[in-house]
Parts: sequence; structure tokens; C-alpha cells
Amino acid sequence: MDQFDYVIVGGGSAGSLLANRLSAAGSTVCVLEAGPRDSNPFIHIPAGFVKTLHDPGVTWRFQSEPGEWTGGRRIEVTQGRVLGGSSSVNGMVFVRGQSQDYDTWARMGNAGWSYADLLPCFRRFERRIGAADEQYRGREGGLPVTDPTWRHPLCDAFIDGAASLGFPRNPDYNGATQAGTGYYQRVILNDRRVSAARAFLYPAMKSGRVDVRTDAPASTLLFEGRRAVGVRYLAGGAGSAAREVRARKEVIVSAGTFNSPKLLQLSGVGPAALLQSRGIEVRHALAGVGENLTDHFTPRIVARVKGSRTINNYANGPRLLGEIAKWGIGRPSILGLSAALVYAFGKSRPELEAPDFTVIFSPASYREGFLGKLDTFPGMTSGAWQMRPQSRGHVRIASADPLAAPLIQPNYLTHEEDRRVLLAAVRTARRILATPALAPYYESEVLPGAAHMSDDELLDFARRYGSSCYHYAGTCRMGPDSDPGAVVDQELKVRGLDGLRVVDASVMPTSPSANTYASTLVIAERAADFILGRASANALPRADMPERKPVEEALA
Repeated sequence: MDQFDYVIVGGGSAGSLLANRLSAAGSTVCVLEAGPRDSNPFIHIPAGFVKTLHDPGVTWRFQSEPGEWTGGRRIEVTQGRVLGGSSSVNGMVFVRGQSQDYDTWARMGNAGWSYADLLPCFRRFERRIGAADEQYRGREGGLPVTDPTWRHPLCDAFIDGAASLGFPRNPDYNGATQAGTGYYQRVILNDRRVSAARAFLYPAMKSGRVDVRTDAPASTLLFEGRRAVGVRYLAGGAGSAAREVRARKEVIVSAGTFNSPKLLQLSGVGPAALLQSRGIEVRHALAGVGENLTDHFTPRIVARVKGSRTINNYANGPRLLGEIAKWGIGRPSILGLSAALVYAFGKSRPELEAPDFTVIFSPASYREGFLGKLDTFPGMTSGAWQMRPQSRGHVRIASADPLAAPLIQPNYLTHEEDRRVLLAAVRTARRILATPALAPYYESEVLPGAAHMSDDELLDFARRYGSSCYHYAGTCRMGPDSDPGAVVDQELKVRGLDGLRVVDASVMPTSPSANTYASTLVIAERAADFILGRASANALPRADMPERKPVEEALA
């Protein structure tokens, strides 16, 4: 029987980095990935996310359950199903979030998860290419973080417009402060996507200590008593024979916010009533497995552009051939772009200490605001979302069939505070688009349309057109013994069991004020510290923490 020191379920963002760190310390690692290798060429072309995000060959094509605030619609809640996971299909934007996000995790009873604890981890995996305050940024890590080389007058005008409304120009939102406006940083190098698999997993495979098995969906965890000892999986995917792989030290579940709780539940770990209703023997009752789901929900404002070509124009006919040629010889091209180019991080109330909503911008527009097919007219899009949603949903297995999709209910906008902040964000996006800086380019609003002005009308717009930001988190949340909904402890060990950890975005107690990619990687980096017994040695002493300053002073 195959045996390794560690078995990691999931070759995505967290699993790739963990395999790198554990193998570098001399351990043998088996990585089970449900999807294929990342051979699809659209994965490596940055703009190819438009194709891969909706490709069942490299994604889990999950849909949410209908909800009140989605107008009874099912929302696409896609995750990567390929080496690199969602880092192989996402929009490539790199945002750490706010220091307060991680300090909140620590205040909730999770010692070792403050910003002071995590800043060295962020710096360790990052290779920042570009201007940066090196108190905050890393230069030697495996993940390149770059600035866009392609510029567009609409992007510059959006930044000018946001600045005219009081958003400070911020050259590095991953540094001293997140607040402000500017161009996004991205995980693109030499006009190619750099997924976690490319940054961490493939280099680790060269050591000879990492065995990666693709098309190998896990069906159940194996236990001896209360100790996890291995994983049963389908070798070759659906319809294939079951095989087993054993772990001498630990099984690490890094299957993502939907599939990690699903695997635990299939293995008899989760809410007892749910498991019994699905005909699964309860091995270990743990009420929080699958609960506490959070996601960022965004409606996208679409406007028709005058006086300028947009990506819509460049992505068709002879102009597209020209863009392909430019990309091929390393010149700035639309093929080398991330999903969003420009940001404005703002506050729904002036008395807040830090931003609580995000406005994003791209000089492109998609039909009905949904990322996919471009509009036939020159357009621009501004999305808006609340950073720290209060609404909570759940993920539950539909049956004992390991290949059946889970039931996913995010409960978008069910909390009144989420609706209030979203309204402030949407109105701010509209205000920026209406500034004099954008007047030479702004022709008319297509979605929701100028007639939609009241709170009720804008919420109805969100209900009919809002979609996921693909920033799922929280379904195996980390917490202290006093938290009845906690699934893992501060070292990410599953409570009440031995030899089993969960390491991915599902352990986040609350959503970060950001896309979840950077924070998922820092969770994996921190987990490696705990597993290898070096957590305390790598924490940043409080005296060495960069001083926190007011936004105005930090950006001076």
C-alpha cells in the first residue's frame, strides 16, 4: 500500500504551497487533485480566464441554491478543478486585505493569527516586482506580484475621478494601508499567469519527494479509531476503481471552501442530523462543518463608452489578431490582463477606521454584467461589493455519493448591514463614473440604467444581476474550544480527531477585505509553520512591526 508522510487532498492554492514547504523539510508528500494537469493553454494566457472560468474541464461547475436576495436565481459559484485550483482560473488580482482582518481572527480566540504573526508569512511566499515598502513586502518568494504594463485612458480617468472624490492615490495597497485608488497588482509574469502550481508545486515535484496524482477525486477519509490515516480516492476519476493512500503523519484537507466540508461530511465528520439524513454513519459529530459560508456578492454597473476604444473593440476581428501578435512578442496586450485593472477601496460611513467596500473597474463590458461574453459596443464596467459580509450560508452534502455536487446556500444579502454597505458601494461607483474626469468617455448607463435611483430600485438591480466574486470562505472555521461552531483549532487541527487538518479558505473565521487568494496562501504558509514546529520562531516580534499610521500619513 502506498504510504507517505503527508497526504494532501487538493492540488490548489493551499495544497501547492504546503507540498512545497513540507517536501523542502525532507518529508514525502502525496497530492491528490480531482482535476487534470494544467495543460489547457487558456490557463496560462491571463485573459483566458474568460474561457476557463466557465470550462467544466477545469472547474467545479457548482451553483448556489435559490435565495430571496437573488430573486430565486441560482448563482454560479465556480471553483478551480485543476492543478493550481482556483489560482489557475481566477482573475489573478493580488490583494492581502487589511491588518485588522487578521487581528480580528486573533481576537476571536485564534492565537498566532494576528497581522504581526502573518506578515512574515506574506513576505516569505511573495516576490514583489516593482516599487514597495520592504517593511511589508517580500522580494525573494516564489510568487511574482507585478504591476500592469498595459495602460488605458479610461483606467487613468477612473483613478482621477476617484481621487477627485477624496480617494487618496495609493501606490501600494498591500503595504502600509489599503485605502485609496490605483492600479491592481497581479500574479502575472512575462505576460503569463503564475498559478500556485507553477510557483510552488512544480518546483517541489523536482525534489522527488512529491507524488502528484491528478484525476483523483477523494471519496472518503480513512480512520483508525479517532486518527485519520489515509484517503480513499477514485484513480482516474468518475467510474474508476477506488484506491487508497496512507499518511504516516497527517492527512491535510485542502480541497476548498465547498469540497473540504463535503469530504469531511462524506467521511462521517459533521452535523449529526445531516449525516444521518444522508445515510452516513456519524464518526465524529461536529456541528460547524459546512456552516459559516461567506462570499462577496457584486452587481456590476455597465456603461456605454464614447470617444475611445475599449477591450470590447480590441477583442474582435483584425484588432484581436494584432493583440495576439503583441502578446506573442512580449508587448503590452489585452491578452496579458487580469480580470479587473483598477480599484477604489472606500468607506460606507466617514467615521470608519478602514474601508468596508470595494469598487473595481475595467475598460470592458460583458453582456448583462456577467463575466463571459463581451458586449458588441464599446463599454466599461464597475463592480461593487462589501468587504466583510455579515450574511452566513452553508454547504451540505446532497447524498452519500462522493461525485454529487453539494448543496450550497450563501444567503447573499440576508443581513441588513450587507445591503446598506452594498448600496453605498454602488452609489460610489456611479459617482466616480459621473466625475468630470470620465465625462469625455461616458455616454450612458446600460445597467442598471439611469432610471434606477432609489434604494429599492438599486437593491432590485442587485437581486436580478448580482453574482459571486468567487471569494468563498468559512465553512470549516477556526476557533477556540469555547466556540461551538469551530471545526479546527488555531493550528488547523480538526477538533476531536488526530492526524487531520484543514488548510484552505474554509478555515477563515471571517472574510478578509480582499480577494481570497493571498489570504489562502498565507494560511498555508502559517500551517506549514505549525506542522514543522517553527511557528513561534517565524512570528514577527511586536517591537519590529511597522508602525501603523493614519491613511494620510501613510501615503504622504
